[in-house]
Amino acid sequence: MPTLRIPPDFDLHYEVDDFTAPWTKPETILLLHGNSESGLVWYGWVPHLARRFRVVRPDMRGYGQSTPMPRDYPWSIDAIISDYLKLMETLEIQDFHVVAAKISGIVASVFAARHPERVRSLTLVGTPPPWRPSRDSIKPLLDEFEQFGVEHWARRTMADRLGGEFPPEGVEWWIKFMGRTATSSQIGFIPAIAWADIRADLLKIRCPTLVMTPEAGHWPVEGTRAWQQTIPNSTLRVLPGNSYHVAASAPELCARETLAFIAQLAG
Repeated sequence: MPTLRIPPDFDLHYEVDDFTAPWTKPETILLLHGNSESGLVWYGWVPHLARRFRVVRPDMRGYGQSTPMPRDYPWSIDAIISDYLKLMETLEIQDFHVVAAKISGIVASVFAARHPERVRSLTLVGTPPPWRPSRDSIKPLLDEFEQFGVEHWARRTMADRLGGEFPPEGVEWWIKFMGRTATSSQIGFIPAIAWADIRADLLKIRCPTLVMTPEAGHWPVEGTRAWQQTIPNSTLRVLPGNSYHVAASAPELCARETLAFIAQLAG
């Protein structure tokens, strides 16, 4: 199991998928998963990406097979980014494309803004708005995690997240998968990261950026378009369907759009 030890006592789990021709020097795509997930969620993307790119899939600190975080861990976006930078330095990868789903789009946007020399392009899939004006829903959410665990929340919300066409057995898989998340990680992550204000960072992103969002679902298209247009050199793709987690419900389509976007940059 590949892990990177980050002092003093944190292990970052990751996977590298590379099915490119062995005599080539492929570019790298860093895939960043959403809340209560792990790098496993990119199962539908890897077959499309890894024939042409080296693909790196870390489990964010606190999630998947990485070390869970204690309740009092002082979460910050910069700390998460630091983990990923250490990983890429360990793998001797200087610059790379970043693809992020859902809440990791917040982290990835800050990553691109603050480390422009490392991020060649940015793809955001189903990313929430860069600022949520009300924090009223945080406490009830944290209370639900404390009282019932993460699976209760996943069961309450998962069908809506994945949209009307996702198979019931797939919804159940996602519920169980996300339900394995340590409550202690969620308690600190949600208020610090999910409600972060990154509006100023969007203005500083200089790499080409692709934003993909569903035509119907959790975040209205016009709201997404409003913040997407604040990112210089960015493009919006509106995808069919009503799945907020479109990276999971339409992985082939999203992967094709991502490959076409990166190929256009090379061209």
